[in-house]
Amino acid sequence: MKQMLLDLVRGLVEHPEEVSVEERVSGDTVVLELRVAKKDVGRVIGREGRIARSIRTVMRAQAVRENKRVIVDIL
Repeated sequence: MKQMLLDLVRGLVEHPEEVSVEERVSGDTVVLELRVAKKDVGRVIGREGRIARSIRTVMRAQAVRENKRVIVDIL
């Protein structure tokens, strides 16, 4: 799931080399902490959080396939 999030976000930002994801697993829950360059935060969040919501939806769909829960934190 970590690689999927990296690929998804790197396609959205102007500075893909500054995208990083830290993954923490606790039981069946996966917490993904996404970090991007300060200039790219707006691109990842989007107007009224629409892009962030879409990213979380896609990641939840992948988590269901793996019988897990996922939480995506944008830092």
